[in-house]
Amino acid sequence: MPLLVIPINLDPTIVTLGPLAFTWHGFFTAVGLAAGVWLAVRLGMGYGMSEDDVMSVALWGVIGGVVGARLWHVVDTWQLYAQDPLAIFRINEGGLAIYGTAVGGPLAGAIYAWRKGLSLGKLADSAAAPLLLGFAIGRVGDIINGEHHSLPTDLPWAFIYTNPNTLGQKGIPVHPAVAYEMLWDLVVFGVLIWLRGRVPRHGMIFWTGGLLYSIGVFFIRFFREDAVLWAAGLTEAQLSALVGGVISLWALLYLASRARKAGTTAPSPRESSARTG
Repeated sequence: MPLLVIPINLDPTIVTLGPLAFTWHGFFTAVGLAAGVWLAVRLGMGYGMSEDDVMSVALWGVIGGVVGARLWHVVDTWQLYAQDPLAIFRINEGGLAIYGTAVGGPLAGAIYAWRKGLSLGKLADSAAAPLLLGFAIGRVGDIINGEHHSLPTDLPWAFIYTNPNTLGQKGIPVHPAVAYEMLWDLVVFGVLIWLRGRVPRHGMIFWTGGLLYSIGVFFIRFFREDAVLWAAGLTEAQLSALVGGVISLWALLYLASRARKAGTTAPSPRESSARTG
């Protein structure tokens, strides 16, 4: 038995109003979304971009994030949806994969920015840290609800879910794997904020975030047991992290090479400022 067991005895549902159920997951997802969009606007304005442009990109990023998260989940658990394809559209019943958000959100935002002739590098760097902040806040709801099952543990720390309505593994000390992800998201968030004004080319902050996030997902998912193994004993999220990490590393090396050839040392003073308040 772990020496430090953190009991979680909160009902996953905050309140029920008729057919509508308001959950901790939904609440913290909304808070994370609002915080991420607000910060992205502030950081984008620090790069000299207009509030309207950043908000428009953020809106499409949110839409792309939701679609991507749903599609990633459906692909990962296709054996369930193959029997009832219409369930794919019943998103109110739950089923979102966070890695799909990490891919779908930036992709949709990038497509919109490209069509409008906006700077992809500046927008990507403005969105990177807010995306990680939103993930971290949203994970609080996952922790409370116990939606993602983790491996039992005898380490000196653990979560144990005790509420009768919990979605977690009731009465079993388990790895706080989702908390590991939340803490890693906050570490990466801090690194990305610190990097503002310290990289030679726009886009490098975004790809640094992609690399670090992928590393965290790959290793932390070994403590989870709620996902289907795809190949080589790895889950869909881990395989996605491998691909994402390789792409991010290649993009960083490419941008660093271009910066060396151009003799670029740092963004201009205006663009390197981190005006967040």
